[in-house]
Amino acid sequence: MENVGVMMTTPMSAYLEQQLQQRFTLFKLWESPSPTQSLTRRADLVKAVVGDTKIGADSELIDSLPRLEIVSTYSVGLDKIDLEKCRERGIRVTNTPDVLTEDVSDLAIGLALASLRKICACHAFATTGSWKNGDFQLATKFSGKSIGILGLGRIGSAIAKRAEAFGCNISYHSRTKRQTKNYRYYSNAVDLAANCQILFVACSLTNETRHIVNREVIDALGPRGVLVNIGRGALVDEHELVSALCEGRLGSAGLDVFENEPHVPEPLLELENVVLLPHVGTDTVETSMTMADLVVANLECHFLKKRLLTPVI
Repeated sequence: MENVGVMMTTPMSAYLEQQLQQRFTLFKLWESPSPTQSLTRRADLVKAVVGDTKIGADSELIDSLPRLEIVSTYSVGLDKIDLEKCRERGIRVTNTPDVLTEDVSDLAIGLALASLRKICACHAFATTGSWKNGDFQLATKFSGKSIGILGLGRIGSAIAKRAEAFGCNISYHSRTKRQTKNYRYYSNAVDLAANCQILFVACSLTNETRHIVNREVIDALGPRGVLVNIGRGALVDEHELVSALCEGRLGSAGLDVFENEPHVPEPLLELENVVLLPHVGTDTVETSMTMADLVVANLECHFLKKRLLTPVI
């Protein structure tokens, strides 16, 4: 397989780069001063694309690679891949589900705890010497809160399991009602938000779910509510979120994802009722290596004409 051309669209994992270089002929799109010219020169050599949550395989990239056979994304999300174009061309697509579920759901609970217990503000209070002048303000309890989850898939279910350990009551909204007696189902996001204190956003980004958390949902969550987004930035109407936080219509937010990454809306940088992370939900040493191994294994399976491990198409 050393002669098989594989193109990485953007830096994502040094370990993944190393593994790909050992097995394939690796092209790094970002290293070329002119990506368009680079694609033109190597179009007939590239049979596989490896992308991630930043740069995947859009229709323009796919059209520029006439011999492309497979897109293996270093992510579970597929919103950066033109799936319809892949279906038309007969291009296989794989992702990395399951292996990142634990890390993302751990971080979701961490964001909720950090928001309610004001952990970041407490850290600043201690490190700046403010503690010498008096005690920190009272925060809010997490245990026993009512939890709403948008999207009860792998990650949403893992969040629910963790929240249950804190004695929280679980409700959810999903495309289909699940066969579970322990969680209450709501048929829409507004009713879910109106009946929970903390809303976790964990669904996939599609045309239907884009801005599923809009002004109506945010207002239903209310001035004491907490919004945690570990899904995709575009699941939340960011303009409405910023307005609600600034105006006090929403209590606080814990955000690992944003609409136009890596750009964070400037008003959020000035607020004390937010916890902001740079999309690090899967970024642990252990999980990044496991994801990389799965990307490589899917490529090997394809070119050895074996069954794909995590096929999407």
